[in-house]
Order: sequence, then structure tokens, then C-alpha cells
Amino acid sequence: TIAEVATVNLVVYDVLGRTVATLVNEVQSPGFYNVNFDATRLASGTYIYRLEAAGQVSVKKMMLIK
Repeated sequence: TIAEVATVNLVVYDVLGRTVATLVNEVQSPGFYNVNFDATRLASGTYIYRLEAAGQVSVKKMMLIK
């Protein structure tokens, strides 16, 4: 959810810090958004995603299990 017009950046990294996918990198209007992540070419394991919007940053881990 975005409360104001903001540049949104959502990037997925592997555990070595390499960029795996850039899912969003654009200015978005206020509203609720969903992002689909096609991980079919990735191996099972731990990945990290970083969401930056309106001056706030959130970094989380996720597990991909195939």
C-alpha cells in the first residue's frame, strides 16, 4: 500500500548480494499493489527482498522451495 505518489523500488537478491530480479522500479500513485514474482529459473534457497518507497526501506528474507 502506498499513501502518496512515490518512487517504488522492489529488488530480489541472492544470499551473496547479487541482484536476482528487479520487480518494480517506477513512480507509483497512491493505492494497493500486488507483484507477481516468477522464480521458475531460480534454485531453491534463501533470497532477500528490499522494498523502498516514500523514504522507507523494508528488507526481508524469503525461502524458495521447489
